[in-house]
Amino acid sequence: MMKNNTRNLIAVLVFFVGTTVFYGQKNDWEKIKSLKVAYFTEKLELSSSEAKGFWPIYENFEKDLHKLYEDRRDLKKKYDYSNLSEKDSKHLLDTYLEFEREKVDITKTYYAKISKVLSYRKTYKLARVEEEFKRQLIREYRDKHQKGKH
Repeated sequence: MMKNNTRNLIAVLVFFVGTTVFYGQKNDWEKIKSLKVAYFTEKLELSSSEAKGFWPIYENFEKDLHKLYEDRRDLKKKYDYSNLSEKDSKHLLDTYLEFEREKVDITKTYYAKISKVLSYRKTYKLARVEEEFKRQLIREYRDKHQKGKH
């Protein structure tokens, strides 16, 4: 129990120090990726063999989601949102719903692949860990910018 608490404390400290460094150097995506790998590995308690199978699948998952988000951003840039017609609004609503469906389909596909490498318990925990990581990054970012304003 004590060993696990020490590991968790070290992971959290690495996370905080790392995010501070990350936000000090804009657009340093490699650092955030390293933090994510360490955070997920710790929180999911991945063994080395699990990590070896998990990370290639997860990286492809992120690439597919990133592509989907890029396509959505490109579409959104084509419209003037202050003056949308009913036709354009319907089209955007339809594409938004399609985007959400595709996001769910991609997630289901990759979670099925991940559950072949990790237990269902760890695969389920992955969704929570992803949200925790995002919230922590947002908190760190907000804290850093609020300190800069004072």
